[in-house]
Amino acid sequence: MSAVPLQKEVDVAIIGAGSAGLPAYRAARAYTDRVVMIEGGPYGTTCARVGCMPSKLLIAASEAVHEIERAHGFGVHAPAPEVNGVEVMDRVRRERDRFVGFVVESVENIPAEHHIRGYARFLDPHTLQVDDHTRIQAKRIIIATGSSPNVLPLFEGAGDRLIVNDDVFNWEQLPQSVAVFGPGVIGLEIGQALHRLGVKIRMLGVGGFLGPLSDPDLKDYATRLFQSEFPLDPDATILGMERTEGGVRVRFVDSQTGTEQTEEFEYVLAATGRKPNVKGLALENSGLELDPRGVPVFNPQTMQCGDSHIFIAGDVNHSLPLLHEAADEGKIAGTNAGRFPDVQKGLRRSQLSVVFCDPQIAIVGNSWQELGGANFVVGKVSFENQGRSRVMLRNRGLLHVYADATSGRFLGAEIFGPQAEHLGHLLAWAHQQQMTVAQMLEMPFYHPVIEEGLRTALREAQAQVRVAETRQAA
Repeated sequence: MSAVPLQKEVDVAIIGAGSAGLPAYRAARAYTDRVVMIEGGPYGTTCARVGCMPSKLLIAASEAVHEIERAHGFGVHAPAPEVNGVEVMDRVRRERDRFVGFVVESVENIPAEHHIRGYARFLDPHTLQVDDHTRIQAKRIIIATGSSPNVLPLFEGAGDRLIVNDDVFNWEQLPQSVAVFGPGVIGLEIGQALHRLGVKIRMLGVGGFLGPLSDPDLKDYATRLFQSEFPLDPDATILGMERTEGGVRVRFVDSQTGTEQTEEFEYVLAATGRKPNVKGLALENSGLELDPRGVPVFNPQTMQCGDSHIFIAGDVNHSLPLLHEAADEGKIAGTNAGRFPDVQKGLRRSQLSVVFCDPQIAIVGNSWQELGGANFVVGKVSFENQGRSRVMLRNRGLLHVYADATSGRFLGAEIFGPQAEHLGHLLAWAHQQQMTVAQMLEMPFYHPVIEEGLRTALREAQAQVRVAETRQAA
């Protein structure tokens, strides 16, 4: 005879205790104490456990190697660096666990009656079943279950040598070789870091995509630059893979030569995107309209699903899979769930995304692709001859800024260059303030700094705006 589930009634139930769930909990608590947060997986956000932080630890180690290797360009000669893979991965795991510990501690400080361990599923729009032990009646519900690596069927042949980014950060030793599938954010960051740490890699993609870049000039430039450092084919044809005694044999057609190639690797890394964690939620019982991916249709300004009492936040909505966006969405969802039915638009900041490869990539505001057929001008700069960049031997990359051809309002930018993470922040602030290029040029620029390259691009954009104004006046 099965036990009768514990019954619990709350005002707000939050499914997930990650980057969106925790801010949602804090926001909802401002309105009611009858809140519960449900988590079935390990505590600790995706960012801390398998994303932002451990990847940057691996990248930091690779940067240390690269700095030594390029020191001869300054006339500084040092012995070739010796990479101790055990020590590299030991630091990655130790520091990763430290970051995770901070998140776990914050969850453990939440009153026991406010969090439940287990996996939740909908029984009806207001009822959640948590495993087989608790049934929750909730006036409002927030879905914040995050995402997980998307592993395609083509990887089945790799068997137990198939890994995702989650697995990389549990390594105790660096492998000899890795085939990296997917030159997106994760693939570029981890793949280049492994290469610089002495791991043989080959990066393969389909469709010609390279990170988040959509501007053809930047994408072509970046592709050539990465190809000069390690084997990269962003538009390969994958013929298959099979497990061998020593690893995985991969067969593919090189897009540049059209020739079939076979190569063996110790591991295959599937960096082919992430999928929303909606499986197991029984959303068919929620009464919500679902999109083709099975994700509830929602309002990105309020995080409300339709006109219901259910909200969705973070990577699970498959909109902007970035930590700062997940935190903002969690706060919006928690606030609106707490004060429901008084649902209001929350603060949505200008888009900013960064890829920590070298050179770095940053997308601000509207990308080239998003602007589509809009009437805009492009201000350009190459970092190859930019003063401070040459001083530091970091003179590689391009920056394009986009501005409305009529008003001169700054619309967005794509950056592939040195310190793009910092340039991106400056531009994101300007974008959120809806500044014009002329107003941006009134801001201070020190000398000599990389930001002077940004000023060059802004000046070119402003000159084009003036030409457009002259034509319109004529």
